[in-house]
Amino acid sequence: MPPSVSIESAPDWSERTKETSADEPGLGGRRPRRPLPLRTIALGAIGSSLLLFGSFGAGGTLVHDPILGTGPLSVLRYGHGHDVAIAVVYLGFALLVWAWVRLGRGVIAHLVTSRGVLWATAAWLGPMLVAPPLFTRDVYSYLGQGLLALNGLDPYGVGPSTLTGPIPENVHPTWQTTPAPYGPLFMGVAKGVILLAGHDVIASVIVMRLVLLCGLVMLICALPGLVRHLGGRLPVALWLVAASPMTVVHLVGGPHNDMLMIGLLAVGTLLMLEGKHIGGIALVSAAMAIKATAGLALPFLVWLWAARLPGPLWQRFIRAVFPAVGVFAVVFGACTALAKVGFGWLSALSAPGMIVNYLSAPTAVGQAVYSLVSLFGETNSWPFVGTARTLGSLLLVVILAWHWWQARVGGAEAVRRAAIVLCCGALLSPVVLPWYLTWGLALGCAFAWTPRALSYVVGASIALVLAYYPDGEQAMYNWPFVAVGIGAAALGALSLVRFDPLGLSASFGRLSRTATTPQPHS
Repeated sequence: MPPSVSIESAPDWSERTKETSADEPGLGGRRPRRPLPLRTIALGAIGSSLLLFGSFGAGGTLVHDPILGTGPLSVLRYGHGHDVAIAVVYLGFALLVWAWVRLGRGVIAHLVTSRGVLWATAAWLGPMLVAPPLFTRDVYSYLGQGLLALNGLDPYGVGPSTLTGPIPENVHPTWQTTPAPYGPLFMGVAKGVILLAGHDVIASVIVMRLVLLCGLVMLICALPGLVRHLGGRLPVALWLVAASPMTVVHLVGGPHNDMLMIGLLAVGTLLMLEGKHIGGIALVSAAMAIKATAGLALPFLVWLWAARLPGPLWQRFIRAVFPAVGVFAVVFGACTALAKVGFGWLSALSAPGMIVNYLSAPTAVGQAVYSLVSLFGETNSWPFVGTARTLGSLLLVVILAWHWWQARVGGAEAVRRAAIVLCCGALLSPVVLPWYLTWGLALGCAFAWTPRALSYVVGASIALVLAYYPDGEQAMYNWPFVAVGIGAAALGALSLVRFDPLGLSASFGRLSRTATTPQPHS
């Protein structure tokens, strides 16, 4: 589908100009300076500000809040005030999505440059920096695990409930006794945040958010180089991963340590593409020391190294894999030593499996089979879910092996297949949380995209955010709510490539003409 589809269906934008394409140099070899899409940026900023306001009552608020507990905003935490806060959050999200879709239309139509997307990103992220956690309470778990490590306890052996105080009491009940499933580098980061902010929970959340935001900065800085190597467009890539509601609401509003992981992954991949192999492997190893998922990309990066060496395929691979393993061992060992933790995180990786939801394909299959079998008699669901998850893990191994072998040519093909495997790793995990889909998108955004494919991302992003309530509890079994979410996702996806997909403009036009047409007298 050519970009002109979006130009023809564009609304009356003040940002539309007659200059040359934003991705091509103008006359004299200089790029034209397009005006910023101010109305679109303002629309998203209003939405983000409403998210901030509503989060004080509907988000992951503190059990005992020293600021909101008795202040004027405390009315948002109870009764009708809480209902209003929830409504404000969803209204803010709707405006943010509307602005993102408008921005996407301009990007597809070459009317909005990277500069415009970056200004939109900054305006939309700003209110989130000081908001209570939105659509999750995971940040309290991060802080609790850091506090454990800081007190000399093993975060891979005990849960935050071992300690008392304002930080442990705000950890979600599911994770109170659960060991940390994160790598040693993130345990070091969590300890550092507690050292900086102390036991002040609000300050700790803000500091953690700012530290994790470094991952988004790294990703943004890596994208110009990635799109140059992988054939994409920078405005599209930025729109997909920086200005996306998934980033604004989940990665920053959450916040989630996935943001730091994908930043390190993106920069490391760029270094590998530019022939700086030791640095690239080191950064992706550091990403794995944040969250183990980044390790799925490491085998593919070895092919990038091997592709630049002379000789037969297996000789090149061996000459690349041994130094790569050496770099990984040094980096991971250093992270473990500096964080002063052991290797217990490997056994704790199964901890998130306690969550059961159908976003995970294997879990969904297991639940479906259990539902059918339960029609003929009572039985336990775990054998079905557990078996399906095991089969899903085996399927992921097969997919990883096949794509790894196909990636032996190196270059952009290896990165593309790494992105595919990261996406499969998210979908086939025993548990899938909405922000997991950013793993593969961090690399995949730098490739060329069709408008139709982008519309699928819009729909998925809306549906995944709405899979949870603003306070972090899952909404996936509230079927009327799910139906509304699916409808919103479909409408958002269509709106990217078709202005006014419901045909409201034509309907209002007919009504207007009817109202102004003189009627015959009886």
